[in-house]
Amino acid sequence: MSRAFVLVMDSLGIGGAADAEAFGDSGANTLRHIAEVCPLAIPNLVRLGLSAAAEQSDGKMLPNVTPVEQITGAHGAAREQSRGKDTPSGHWEMAGVPVMTDWGYFPKEVPAFPPALTDTLIVRAGLPGLLGNCHSSGIEIIARLGDEHVSSGKPIVYTSADSVFQIAAHEESFSLERLYEICEIARELVDDYNIGRVIARPFLGGSNGYTRSGNRRDYALPPPEPTLLDQFEQAGGAVISIGKIGDIFAHQGTGKILKANGNEALWEKTIEVAESEQDWLLSLTNFVDFDTLYGHRRNVLGYAAAIEAFDHTLARFEAALRPNDLAIITADHGCDPTWRGTDHTRENVPVLAFGPCVRPAALGLRDSFADIGQTLADHLGISPLGHGVSFLTKLGGENFN
Repeated sequence: MSRAFVLVMDSLGIGGAADAEAFGDSGANTLRHIAEVCPLAIPNLVRLGLSAAAEQSDGKMLPNVTPVEQITGAHGAAREQSRGKDTPSGHWEMAGVPVMTDWGYFPKEVPAFPPALTDTLIVRAGLPGLLGNCHSSGIEIIARLGDEHVSSGKPIVYTSADSVFQIAAHEESFSLERLYEICEIARELVDDYNIGRVIARPFLGGSNGYTRSGNRRDYALPPPEPTLLDQFEQAGGAVISIGKIGDIFAHQGTGKILKANGNEALWEKTIEVAESEQDWLLSLTNFVDFDTLYGHRRNVLGYAAAIEAFDHTLARFEAALRPNDLAIITADHGCDPTWRGTDHTRENVPVLAFGPCVRPAALGLRDSFADIGQTLADHLGISPLGHGVSFLTKLGGENFN
């Protein structure tokens, strides 16, 4: 039976978003700007069509990347219809559900959060108070307020340009479970503000330096309608969610959850699934390091190295695919490490479809990320989704039978 794999290179935008100016991101281009600074050795991604996809997105050749004689994958780009440039919007849209309503956001003034929210959280969670209460980079605010948090027991709360309420606390002195409990309370409270995610941000270390741990947990609003994951699971298929996919979809239709910390460990879980005997499955992996470790931290060289490491392991994954398997590499938004600020950037994303039966084809610039979900529904043999246009026939859909 058919199997499908979605590999999300979290934040690997390829520029060219027509509405980027409305987000203050006109000119942002994550992949191109990384390649301009650091030549990329990514033969497998180029062979699957990444360079050609980037050119379909913004009309220019990708610099400092060695071309290949023949592209073996179907390749293109997709524009986002959802109104935000956040993680849930991008993932839900690629699963067939564009988010056409506006999220709630907190203002950049200080304090960022309304007193009705913070006062209630303090009382309900039994807290001595809160620190932060502003827009900030997570790394910066933990470095600045970590010592005071440890000594006072007050968690650090902050937000960003995304629709998020983030709570940081020391994993040992404050306790991980206590942090999760507070986040669950906060999730209830921010519903009235239409906030997409509450994020638990545990960290470790001491006054000589703090580092975020791998025990992050996202508490997201559920998608507004059934996604590809819901429909495939209801049809009897096996959904496997690797990394933070379960949290992103609020554990709706996410099936078996496989946690892993870091891109290398995420790859190992993904390859294990590909090598398994499981039939009729939909596997989704979010490779989070691109975004959290390099995009938000504006680390160009680290981002480049992570793309090259992803490319190196990609060959092992391809070798594990069965004849009827379809895999798609894509992204959920941009996070240009050369751009101003530390927030996501509004960009088109790559769409690279491959597998033993996929024929090379130019997919062009797709009108929605939802075309990915519709293609996967077509491939897996379930009812069509409510959004998106399938491009399975361009892949040689008849070859999968």
